Amino acid sequence: MDLKALTIEKIHQSLLKKEFSAQELVQLYLDKIEKENSKLNCYLTVCPELALSQAKLIDEMILTKRELPILAGVPASIKDNILVENVKCTAGSKILENYFAPYDATVTERLKKNEAIILGKTNLDEFAMGSSTENSAFGPSRNPYDLNRVPGGSSGGSATAVAADLAVFSLGSDTGGSIRQPASFCGLVGLKPTYGAVSRYGLIAFASSLDQIGPLTKTIEDCRIVFEAISGWDEKDSTSVKFNQENEKLEIENLRIGVPREYFVKGIDVEVENLIKKAIKKYEEMGAKIEEISLPHTEYSLACYYILAPSEASANLARYDGIKYGYSRLTNLENQKSNLLEVYLESRGEGFGPEVRRRIMLGTFALSSGYYDAYYLKAQKVKALIKEDFEKAFEKVDFIFTPTCPTPAFAIGEKSQDPLKMYLSDIFTAPVNLAGLPAISIPAGKVKNLPVGLQIIGPAFQEGKIIEIAKKYATN
Repeated sequence: MDLKALTIEKIHQSLLKKEFSAQELVQLYLDKIEKENSKLNCYLTVCPELALSQAKLIDEMILTKRELPILAGVPASIKDNILVENVKCTAGSKILENYFAPYDATVTERLKKNEAIILGKTNLDEFAMGSSTENSAFGPSRNPYDLNRVPGGSSGGSATAVAADLAVFSLGSDTGGSIRQPASFCGLVGLKPTYGAVSRYGLIAFASSLDQIGPLTKTIEDCRIVFEAISGWDEKDSTSVKFNQENEKLEIENLRIGVPREYFVKGIDVEVENLIKKAIKKYEEMGAKIEEISLPHTEYSLACYYILAPSEASANLARYDGIKYGYSRLTNLENQKSNLLEVYLESRGEGFGPEVRRRIMLGTFALSSGYYDAYYLKAQKVKALIKEDFEKAFEKVDFIFTPTCPTPAFAIGEKSQDPLKMYLSDIFTAPVNLAGLPAISIPAGKVKNLPVGLQIIGPAFQEGKIIEIAKKYATN
């Protein structure tokens, strides 16, 4: 069976026609994971018993001719900062190395309700802090297109799993580009939903005002199916929003597409720029009107993001103190004689990796007395200006097209010693999170056999329209 050709719809039809059973399909994926995961390092935990028990129930549903949801029997993976009940959830960190989730995240619950099959949990930068998956306490994942290159981050394990056909789709989380950037690097479709469109309940928090869960898929139609399954209001998440999901047909003629001049500046790879301009030209040939626009506060977005995100992280990660759960230095009689402060300091110092420690320190400094107004408050004001830039732009255009990333996938180790170079990977994606808007990355071609993504940004809660406009590119 050619796993690369399998989509959600193809699996659904094949199960209904009894061309293969759900158990046979799951076993194929489990065998492939066992064979290839050692070199790709995309799965941190594999769940064969859970997956096969779910598959057995699907086969029973088919045998008794019960109605089969579209996701029934579809093998999926889930980023290891999203809870799956009774399955280990490490967030890529030593401090949670032996933590087992006591309940399902809302998105997990919704996948299970739709009878999707969970193969396992995927690798990530520790607590989703990174753009390469090199910050994982369990080693980096590798890009299936070139094993010496990164798959992106922080949802790099999820992207690798789908791109290497070790899952049909995966769930990731996106704080500053962590779904879209790996999608770009691995030739996938990656959707970052509007803030509030998908419940964050059961997502281990990095920066609560920016985090969003979304799908990584092989096709745009698969992306639509998964998004519709996991989205919607959730009473357990106070930031989730009730909204209408629209799947209206879009006529591309006279559609207004904005191209921000600030996204085509020094620093972007020339071949990437040419590919993206070629993709935009394709829309123009289909009848869309292309307009140059300005998002003037774009240049401040990374500085703004790297004040706000670490500030929220420093507060969210305060709970990992070596006392309640997770890694602790309080492991033997001698340590039990230590004072409480020593337990805190040693547990956090040994349990957190260097990037997490760096961001906690940066965030704590920005929130400290005497610096709050100068840094955190100013960053909040800039965030409001960035959001206002997008609102003004959408008064003139229907969608905004940009590169997803300034370069294709870079080599493992190339940027890991220089945090500022690594942070620049998020330069085109972070503004979308700051504005709380939806955006999708779709494959736009390759540079030296490495995939490049086109980013499509839309107004809030217009995921249906973004997906439709993305389909126009894929089908023409």
